[in-house]
Amino acid sequence: MGKRTRRPEFEGFNFTRAMVAAGDGSRVLADYRARAWEVFESLPYPTAKDEAWRRTDIRALNGDFELPVLGAYEDLPAIPERLLMPLVNDRHGGQIVLLPGGVKKDLNPEIAELGVIFTDLETSAQQYPKELGRALCQIVEPEDGKFAALSSSLSRDGVFVFVPKGVKVAQPLHSVVWAAGAGLAHFSRLLIWLEEGASLTYVHEAASPNGLGGQTLHGGVVEIYVGAGADLRFVELQSLGDNVWNFTHERARLERDGNLDWIFGAIGSRLTKNFSDLDLVGQGATGRMSGFYFTDGAQHLDHDTQQNHLAPHTTSDLLFKGALKGRSRSVWQGMIYVAPGAQRTDGYQANRNLVLSDQARADSIPGLEILADDVRCTHGATVGKIDPDLVFYLRSRGLPAGQAERLVVDGFFEPIMQRIPFEGVRERFHQAIQEKMGAR
Repeated sequence: MGKRTRRPEFEGFNFTRAMVAAGDGSRVLADYRARAWEVFESLPYPTAKDEAWRRTDIRALNGDFELPVLGAYEDLPAIPERLLMPLVNDRHGGQIVLLPGGVKKDLNPEIAELGVIFTDLETSAQQYPKELGRALCQIVEPEDGKFAALSSSLSRDGVFVFVPKGVKVAQPLHSVVWAAGAGLAHFSRLLIWLEEGASLTYVHEAASPNGLGGQTLHGGVVEIYVGAGADLRFVELQSLGDNVWNFTHERARLERDGNLDWIFGAIGSRLTKNFSDLDLVGQGATGRMSGFYFTDGAQHLDHDTQQNHLAPHTTSDLLFKGALKGRSRSVWQGMIYVAPGAQRTDGYQANRNLVLSDQARADSIPGLEILADDVRCTHGATVGKIDPDLVFYLRSRGLPAGQAERLVVDGFFEPIMQRIPFEGVRERFHQAIQEKMGAR
């Protein structure tokens, strides 16, 4: 037998320093993009030798992409109306759509009168440089990783949300990244900043059409700051097309008595590598992370979560549940970290997986690193198949095989559904289950 050759490592992208946008006369954006590019050039590309990337192979990624030109969306598939509809209320308080080479935005004047900033990054840099400069790159820094630096340097636009001290925003805000176009690279940044005692519900989605062929790249950064006593309900959905390679860095920082309810759903992309960190830096901070994912075909979803307890009397609660079909693969790597002195910490994490085909695979790796002695931290992970006895019981009651399996899958996801207070989001997840299982 001949010697088996190993596929070469990913050689890199065709992006250059000249592609870094200067910003419309804004030093805030220009400086952070320039610094991010320097960090990007200094960091190596990840390989399977890196622990965080050991189970995610990017060697098949094409490094030759173009950035969308101004107005590119006019010649690309239009964003479906269903993605613009409210999910958590009967109407939006405001909406921003990040299109390839363009932005569309709207904000209820009554919310603007409260001092709330909800606009794109370029406008923020021109009209609110003080607020943006105070918040930008304070939560997710370019040094967090090669793709964090790339997204920070090449993101032409994004969304900035600023809620002043004590302001309660009753109507939800909504943003969508529409990453259409084979051969294009889309980079986005979402920055949510809640001052002390503020309250907000926010829905964010990254989406694109299926069946385009070729490869599309999406790099995203999400920065969240929850001030003392503030409350954020954050719904994040990922329904990118089956040709998209998706790399995201996300982090939320919670101050004293801050509260975050983070709901996450992923059904799309060809490959996703996501880092989601919850930093509890203030005493009494509470964070809950609820994740839903369903893969099929050759999809590969890798979610790396961190629950960092950095102050006493903090609470975190993570539950991720996923189902897999076809030859797809999921990876979940989770860590609860308790810093020295972070006594009376209460941390929980669990990942449950339902494998629906013989070729699908789920890797589940929970972890604890505890450096305090008065804590309560638990974790768990399971990977299993549909119980044939349950299917047999349902079929004995007259249900067809396909319907019986769907009911079992619905029951598997029910604990996640119970953690979601928004009917529209639950309906979106139920719809995903029906589509992935196939209507029969």
